[in-house]
Amino acid sequence: MGDESEWIKLPIDQKCEHKVWKARLNGYEEAAKLFQKISDEKSPEWSKYLGLIKKFVTDSNAVAQLKGLEAALAYVENAHVAGKTAGEVVSGVVNKVFNQPKARAKELGTEICLMYIEIEKTEPVQEELLKGLDNKNPKIVVACIETIRKALGEFGSKIVQLKPIVKVLPKLFESREKAVRDEAKLLAVEVYKWIRDALRPPLQNINSVQLKELEEEWVKLPTTAPRQTRFLRSQQDLKSKFEQHQAAGDDEEDDEEGDAPVVDAYELLEPVEILLKLPKDFYDKIEAKKWQERKEALEALEVLVKNPKLESGDYSDVVRALKKVIGKDSNVLLVALGAKCLAGLAAGLRKKFQSYAAHVVPTLLEKFKEKKPQVVQALQEAIDAVFLTTTLQNLSEDVLAVMDNKNPSIKQQASLFLARSFRYCTPSTLPKSLLKPLCAALLKQINDSALEVRDAAFEALGTALKVVGERVMNPFLVDVDKLKLDKIKESSDKVELVHGKKSNASKEGKAGASGKVCSSSSSGDKVDSSSTKAVGQSKKPPAGKSVGASKKVKAVVPPSGPSGKGKKGTEIKEVEPELAIEVCEERAAAVLPASCLQQLDSSNWKERLASMEEFQKGVEVTEKKVLPCQALVRMLAKKPGWKETNFQVMQMKLYIVALIAQKGSFSRTSAEVVLDGLVDKIGDIKCGMKAKEALTAIAGACSLPWTAEQVVAMAFAQKNPKNQSEILNWLANAIKEFGFAGLNVKAFISHVKTALAATNPAVRTSAITLLGVMYLYMGAPLRMFFEDEKPALLSQIDAEFEKMQGQTPPAPIRRVVKYDADEEEATEEQDDEENGNVQDLLPRTDIGDKITSDLVSKLGDKNWKVRKEGLDELSTILNEAKLIQPNIGELPGVLKGRLNDSNKILVQQTLAILQQMATAMGPNIRQHVKILGIPIITVLGDSKNNVRAAALTTLNSWVEKTGMKEWLDGEDLSEELKKENPFLRQELLGWLAEKLPTLRSVPTDLMLCVPHLYSCLEDRNGDVRKKAQDALPTFMMHLGYEKMYKAAGKLKPASKDQVVTALEKAQAIVPAKPAAPTKTSSKSNAGAARPPSAASARVNSASANDEADAFKSDAKKGKSTGVASKLKSAPNKKVPSKPNIKDDDDKSGPIFIIVPNAKEQRVKDERALKVLKWNFTTPRDEYSEQLKTQMSSCVAKWLQDEMFHTDFHHHIKALTVLLEHLENEIEGTVACLDLILKWLTLRFFDTNTSVLMKVLEYLKLLFTVLNKEDYHLTENEASSFIPYLINKVGEPKDVIRKDVRSILNMMCNVYPASKMFNLIMEGLKSKNSKQRAECLEELGALIEAHDLNVCQPTPTKALKEIACQIGDRDTSVRNAALNTVVTVYNICGDQVFKLIGNLSEKEMSMLEERIKRSAKKSTTVSIKQLEEKTQRPQGINQNAAMPRKGCEEVPSKLKIMYRTYRIQARSSNAHSASESTHTIPKEFQLDLDEIENDNNAGGCELPDLVQHKLDELYEPVCIPEPKNRSVSPHYDEMHGTTDSTINFVVSQVASSDINTSIQALAQIDEVLRQESKVDTMSGHIDQFLIATFMQLRLIYNTHMADEKLNKTEILKLYSCIIGNMITLFQIEPLAKEASMGVLKDLMHGLILLMLDSRLEDLDEGPQVIRSVNLLMVKVLEKSDPTNILSSLIVLLQDSLLATTNNSPKFSELIMKCLWRMIRLLPSNVNVINVDRILLDVHNFMRVFPRERLKQMKSDLPMRTQKTLLHTLCKLLGPKIMDHLTLIENKNESELEAHLRRVTKHSMALSGGKTDSETEKGGSTIEDKESKAKISETLAEIFKKIGSKENTREGLAELYEYRKKYSDADIEPFLRKSSQFFQNYIERGLRLVENEREGKGRISSSSSSAGFSSPPDELPYVASSTSIPSTGSTNGEEVGPAVYLERLKILRQRCGLENNSKHEEDNPQPHFYPKPTVPTVVSSSELLHNKLTHLRDSRECNQEQESHPPMQTNSSTTSAANLDDLKKRLERIKSSRK
Repeated sequence: MGDESEWIKLPIDQKCEHKVWKARLNGYEEAAKLFQKISDEKSPEWSKYLGLIKKFVTDSNAVAQLKGLEAALAYVENAHVAGKTAGEVVSGVVNKVFNQPKARAKELGTEICLMYIEIEKTEPVQEELLKGLDNKNPKIVVACIETIRKALGEFGSKIVQLKPIVKVLPKLFESREKAVRDEAKLLAVEVYKWIRDALRPPLQNINSVQLKELEEEWVKLPTTAPRQTRFLRSQQDLKSKFEQHQAAGDDEEDDEEGDAPVVDAYELLEPVEILLKLPKDFYDKIEAKKWQERKEALEALEVLVKNPKLESGDYSDVVRALKKVIGKDSNVLLVALGAKCLAGLAAGLRKKFQSYAAHVVPTLLEKFKEKKPQVVQALQEAIDAVFLTTTLQNLSEDVLAVMDNKNPSIKQQASLFLARSFRYCTPSTLPKSLLKPLCAALLKQINDSALEVRDAAFEALGTALKVVGERVMNPFLVDVDKLKLDKIKESSDKVELVHGKKSNASKEGKAGASGKVCSSSSSGDKVDSSSTKAVGQSKKPPAGKSVGASKKVKAVVPPSGPSGKGKKGTEIKEVEPELAIEVCEERAAAVLPASCLQQLDSSNWKERLASMEEFQKGVEVTEKKVLPCQALVRMLAKKPGWKETNFQVMQMKLYIVALIAQKGSFSRTSAEVVLDGLVDKIGDIKCGMKAKEALTAIAGACSLPWTAEQVVAMAFAQKNPKNQSEILNWLANAIKEFGFAGLNVKAFISHVKTALAATNPAVRTSAITLLGVMYLYMGAPLRMFFEDEKPALLSQIDAEFEKMQGQTPPAPIRRVVKYDADEEEATEEQDDEENGNVQDLLPRTDIGDKITSDLVSKLGDKNWKVRKEGLDELSTILNEAKLIQPNIGELPGVLKGRLNDSNKILVQQTLAILQQMATAMGPNIRQHVKILGIPIITVLGDSKNNVRAAALTTLNSWVEKTGMKEWLDGEDLSEELKKENPFLRQELLGWLAEKLPTLRSVPTDLMLCVPHLYSCLEDRNGDVRKKAQDALPTFMMHLGYEKMYKAAGKLKPASKDQVVTALEKAQAIVPAKPAAPTKTSSKSNAGAARPPSAASARVNSASANDEADAFKSDAKKGKSTGVASKLKSAPNKKVPSKPNIKDDDDKSGPIFIIVPNAKEQRVKDERALKVLKWNFTTPRDEYSEQLKTQMSSCVAKWLQDEMFHTDFHHHIKALTVLLEHLENEIEGTVACLDLILKWLTLRFFDTNTSVLMKVLEYLKLLFTVLNKEDYHLTENEASSFIPYLINKVGEPKDVIRKDVRSILNMMCNVYPASKMFNLIMEGLKSKNSKQRAECLEELGALIEAHDLNVCQPTPTKALKEIACQIGDRDTSVRNAALNTVVTVYNICGDQVFKLIGNLSEKEMSMLEERIKRSAKKSTTVSIKQLEEKTQRPQGINQNAAMPRKGCEEVPSKLKIMYRTYRIQARSSNAHSASESTHTIPKEFQLDLDEIENDNNAGGCELPDLVQHKLDELYEPVCIPEPKNRSVSPHYDEMHGTTDSTINFVVSQVASSDINTSIQALAQIDEVLRQESKVDTMSGHIDQFLIATFMQLRLIYNTHMADEKLNKTEILKLYSCIIGNMITLFQIEPLAKEASMGVLKDLMHGLILLMLDSRLEDLDEGPQVIRSVNLLMVKVLEKSDPTNILSSLIVLLQDSLLATTNNSPKFSELIMKCLWRMIRLLPSNVNVINVDRILLDVHNFMRVFPRERLKQMKSDLPMRTQKTLLHTLCKLLGPKIMDHLTLIENKNESELEAHLRRVTKHSMALSGGKTDSETEKGGSTIEDKESKAKISETLAEIFKKIGSKENTREGLAELYEYRKKYSDADIEPFLRKSSQFFQNYIERGLRLVENEREGKGRISSSSSSAGFSSPPDELPYVASSTSIPSTGSTNGEEVGPAVYLERLKILRQRCGLENNSKHEEDNPQPHFYPKPTVPTVVSSSELLHNKLTHLRDSRECNQEQESHPPMQTNSSTTSAANLDDLKKRLERIKSSRK
């Protein structure tokens, strides 16, 4: 006993864990007793054993284990915490108890499992038991099966989930162990009891013997449904009921039948994946030409679709293939097979097939034209299977479309399909709005000539009658004759509905017992639908009499309720038969005196009047029940009837009609008697009012829709405009009185259109007034009906609509009996009708025919451009259609593919189209939700923010049309949430959090999203976690805490704890569900009129199609129900109501608590890293919590709650409070400024614009106040706020950016500008281009306001970083950087170039160009200072962007000059330019900025273009006498006056204003088209071309991207530009002036224009491209061949380096241009500078060696290069090697080696022959010398003559050449040049000859020839005469003759020989210059040359003085001439000075 003494005194829980089994045994026994004694289930004692219970059941000692099991059972039964142990304990039972040999242990184990189920732990128990089925020990498996069977038998299938059990049953039947199979058999029998035949499909594949045994067992089972015998703790009420029933002897067994849930076998099946099992060649085979191959493919598919349940997936391709087979296959067998496959697919997918249903149903219906029974049967099965996957509502449009088909088979099968479909419907799923059009179509078919069509229609109508009942159907059957009505009812009797068979059977006796036709009228819809069969059998009399009889019965016998009376009254009015006149007289005599009836047709009006008075009295005293309305009105209609001539009698008659209609049971039959007369009299002046009153009374009795339709039709059948006008006026008023419900708008609109076209203005006015009233109810869609009206009329309609905007429809003041009779049903029906009313009325276009296969293939094309073209086409189709029908063919499938497009631009375009489609299709878009809507959600996972934003907008536009139900149905949403994409998850959860609170109910499928929601709570992405937390309360609002907690039970323990905590937090803030619509209140007040608010809300919601809006309007009105108060308290449900009142009282105090030194302490804490440093990219929760903690001590609690609330509305409230208290609590604000600013940074990260705008408003006021207080921000405050403010400067919205800039400007008053500069510089590192641009603008403003000292850390470093931005790819950033550097330039001048460091050539050119245009010259310093004085205060007080406004505008206007000019001027003429700058008069400076600035500042005004009289300037100018002339000859005179004009006009070409540019181009075109004026453009060609391609660049980058800009204007501008340039390039001399650099950029611009895809979208775009093509041909042909060839080579090099354009098409077009030039080489080789071309080829080959070219994808560049070189070699031969002179280092490229190879090869081909003919005396050309060689030699010589430096050398070579080859013909070369140049060459040759032969002078005849040149030639003269004077090529010194020659030239220029002989020879000085110089100097060089002409003349004088004449035989005239020259030069000098 010693051992025992060790543990005997231990506590029970320690005994249970003791290592000695006896101790444990004792412990278990005592624990069992203890558990029985504890009465409080929540006693803390229970918790001690939580971790021990598993040990109780898993004890290793069998004896102890038995006691442990008993104790565990007691614990589970009594402890409230026992549920926590369920999983581990049941696992222990399965593994350690069920394998025990003792039966008692197994029993206890089973009991423990069942007890856990009883305490609501079914799921973990079932899960562990199912795990046990996989155990290898058969004993455990058997015990588990047995336990499951017992649980199912006792608790029933509601508690125990059958699906997982059924899933494992087949596997159990395959077990080797007989015991397992036997137990499985018992389990299958138990399951069969609960679900019956639903168990058969899952077990169809088990062993046939086993199945047979099961069948035998199943047959033995009782037919009654089993009942639950053991109940959960929460089902104790059911338990007591069960015990009572048992005590009563099961008398109420029938009532309990419904307890067993109906289980669908489909739900028990496992889905099968078939898409992957399809044969690989399935799609090829199904398209094959041989039908056998197609059959094989279909058979393979048929095998797969036989699986009863299919895995969801994308079946669009399969469905499309089957649709094609069914619709187009010629083999009917394959059609039938395809239909079978489609049926199998639909049956296997069920609801998941819904998205494909609408696409296949039209094809199936059309195919019913086939007559073969097997095909028809297959099609029927297919369409029936498809119907079960969707709703009749979705298919109704397709069915209605074929009801009018000419083929009777199609009509028959469509009707039969409707009949079969109706059997599955219920009254709720077959509303009137759906039934009405279907019945209308079927009623047409009952009159069809084909018997089978009529029978099918009868069957369909009979089925509909069976479903909805007679009361609903009767209004549609009014016009059906008796025989047909009987046949419909006979068909109805035969129908057996799928739903409600039991109710028919059970209620049949009761219905039959009533035996009355209308017995169902008092018992509502349910009785009606269920008892129709019995009613139909008991009712056989003719329709007319039966109705009449029943009317009498009902009129006398009071019904069972008021609703019954109302209903019957409704039916009477609609179906009253016409009475014979005798019957009418008889019935009228019963209520009227005989004298009255006799005098009705008296000829004396007084008697007729007396008769009317008696008639009135008779009507008034007669009771309503017996008032014969039809008889009385027929009496009134007797002669004279409505043609009564006496107005008093007529007025009485009309009054009586109104009285009868108000008092009696006035039917439509009665109304038809009087309406015609009323319409005739409504236009009468005296009787019109009475007629209107009568119409109103009839409308009250027979409904306004019917009455209005009748009277409007009657009025417009007449020709009386007065009647028409008054009818429309009455209708407008009646709509306001009765409301808009039920009106046939389509019918009215056709009449209104007729009225609008009337000639009578009163009719038109009335029609417009009526439209205004209709607009109140219908809204904007009404206008769509009238868009084709004339503009004047449309403007009147719009004016009327504008009057009505903002008004709400008036509440109806009159009631219609029909709508008041059955309030509940009428309300529901009216809601249904109104919701879709307006949308249904709108005319919709069927675009199905436009969705062609070509369009579908385009949308799926591999080339993105083709796909884009397809999308553009589709967008155009939708735009044209405006409103469309839901039939969109194969579009959903291909559009779904485009949502996954790799090109994000196409994704966005697809989203825009889907948004467009939602608007166009309206509510019908819901049928495309699954196939198109869900992929929109997928796009929310895109990484690009703008794509996600577009997807969200599209998604919301769809939801607005469809509602949320379609989106939440099924697994699609949960599958999306399952994807681990952080963007998708956060966007989707945010969207759900927004939408779910607006719903009153949601589908149960929302529960499928919960597990994924829980995983989002633990997502690694913080934003996803936050969104999941925000979404939790909205999910809980619909699913409830219990369900969500239960779902959390399946998570891992760690995850579960976290999720449960989140659930508990969410439970406190669950929003209240929206209240039900106010129609519920109208139900309770059945007798009262509908509340106006409800009516108006419904109409508004119908027009807007938005439930949420309707709810809001209802909630505002429904204060009595407490809805509004609930809504207000919902967000703050956590806080009780009483404390809220306290808080309201506390809000009156200060919001800030000033704590001494608190701010300093916070700074210290942050420095010491005690708290987080305020530095983040996106704020995490830790920062928010930290800030909240810091604020708790110094901010009012209530304000803090508002500031940190999750709802943005509270943030706005908090900001409003801060604004209100700012000026009153300045000290408190300053004390807490760091915290306030930090909180504001958090708000910067909110996406809500309202909050952001409020924040900026507060900041502006805050910094204004701080500035007044002279407060300066601390470093801590600035660093934690300003960087985040700078981030917001990149916002896309202009308003926000402007405010932020304004705040940054104000910040300089409270924080040093130099420090601000540093922080803004950090903003340049952002990826946001808008932010970078704005930061640069702000930096410029700071520099301008505070000088360079503001730049930190140093101006050099800062400006280098700013200058780096000039190379940015974003235009706005580049412009901002350039503007900022220009600002610096304006301060420090040229020093800026040192500060910014080295820039690339391109960037430097941009900068210099901008500086050049900045108009900040030294002459305007005073103006600048004045501007600064006025601008700086504005910048401080208003907006930081203001100071730079002037700087921005000037450069933006002036982008004319090009960097080529700058490079040329800087490289060749820098020194001369610097010398002559100060001497150039202002008008020659070509500086438009200077001129513009002078004009703006009030200086010299630039003349307006219009004021120039160009014609005068172009007239020939005679050279005046030299008496009073200055230096300037007529060249300078003309250009001095016209150059500035032409420069200005050319500058306008590049204007950003399109009209300005077009005007300038028009003026230039005028000049170019007139030969007399063309030469004035010479020298301006480069300038004009630069301006032109700058404009092209502006159009390409700016205008085409501007959506607001009219594209017609752009096309007009393109036309002007291209037209001008074609004209220019047709004038060869001008074309050859274009320099290489300009041509390069011109070709670049033109090629880009040709490749601009945006042009293709414009109407005239293709024409523009064709024109550009023509222009490019002209440029290639007419330009200087050297320049154009060189420019193309350089452009190709740039394009291949990807510096110009990355498009391969771009390079290809350049190469095509090169090929064309190569083809022109044979004709151009003589004038081409081959050296320069080879230099360019050398550079190209250096950059692109042969190896690099080989690596390229295309071999075209290499082939182009080889072709060019080969052609040159072929033309020039070996001499080509002499043209490598310009290449400095030939080894840098392979050019030389390549040329040698080609030359050698060509020589080898010619056999190595050489020209061996001997020269004859050295004076003739070798006979065999090639012509190319001659041309090359002469071309080289003439090139030298044309160049400035080598003129003398060229003349000498030409002289030698002519001397050597006396027969050489140089005439072709001379013909190409001007007359002056020819004369110059001849003179030069004579000079050389004289020099060589020693002659001292030139003969007088030659000295006077050809020196009077036109002004355009002077630059070339100057350049050709300014050669050095040191001698010629042979070293001889130059004689006086040279100077004489020069003097002649100078004399001509200065006008000193205006009467020379040459002037007589050349009277017309104006002709085109045709120089052969290879390069044309730029316009700046031109100007420079003009200004250096004088200097040349001075040099001539000096040269002549320094070189005495060499010839001894010089005459005295030479000296005299020299003296004369000196004098004249002196005179020139003095006059110039």
